[in-house]
Amino acid sequence: MEKARLAVDIGGTFTDLCLEWNGKRTSTKVLTTPRAPEEGVLTGMAEIMKLSGAKPGDFGLIIHGTTLATNAIIERKGAKTALIVTEGFRDSIEIAFEHRFEQYDIFMVKPSPLVPRDLRFGVPERMDGRGNVLIPLDEVAVKALAPKLKAAGIEAVAIGYMHAYLDGKHERRTRELLLEAMPGLSITLSSEVSPEIREYERWSTAVANAYVQPLMAGYLERLQAAFEAKGSRAPIHLVTSAGSLTSLETARRFPVRLVESGPAGGAILAAHLAAERGLDQILSFDMGG
Repeated sequence: MEKARLAVDIGGTFTDLCLEWNGKRTSTKVLTTPRAPEEGVLTGMAEIMKLSGAKPGDFGLIIHGTTLATNAIIERKGAKTALIVTEGFRDSIEIAFEHRFEQYDIFMVKPSPLVPRDLRFGVPERMDGRGNVLIPLDEVAVKALAPKLKAAGIEAVAIGYMHAYLDGKHERRTRELLLEAMPGLSITLSSEVSPEIREYERWSTAVANAYVQPLMAGYLERLQAAFEAKGSRAPIHLVTSAGSLTSLETARRFPVRLVESGPAGGAILAAHLAAERGLDQILSFDMGG
């Protein structure tokens, strides 16, 4: 007997599930449970198993899409996050760049950064544009940040140093020092999450990742444990913002890759359906959760 394929999508209002098994397709819709999203998934799974006759042990693959990371950023419900950068550059995340949709509107109100200025810290260190160390990492200054982070109730930290995309050793060492003082702290390195040139793009991505990581990592761990407790050993893959799939472990480390995955998946499905029907012009709508 072929293994079943289960698809789960969590929206802001509804959680949708679809099961393919033995040539049949079964679907259901239940209310999303924002406090603990896995509860809505389990409710939907129970309903879909009742309708199809399948059991958790029959699952061979689980595909999961979710707007949880997107909603956390939009609603500003992520973790209390700090940003550590090269000394002298803590305002780069707010200055951003010149290109914007209202180029000459001097009264335009931009969204506030996910990390306020008082939670952005500069550390003496510097690499040049070829990855050479100009100023060694000041480890004493890094260690001195730990009490400040604790006093501020920080849950997550993004670390972004100049030219770290060439060599992230200063970022990695900073993480080591902070974890010695604050075990279990959620830390995102810009050199890992987005090893790209230009500090604003890299640091803003790192900040967004750090902001949603505690929420998403906790949810994904609970979801995996819940599926296993029900008897499912099927791998769980998450839909990414590029419309591809990633592993559960990668999604835990880099949840920013899940942001806006819903519209990406919808566009890919629309293109697939259009190709099946020989249509070269279609209009796709994303109505949200």
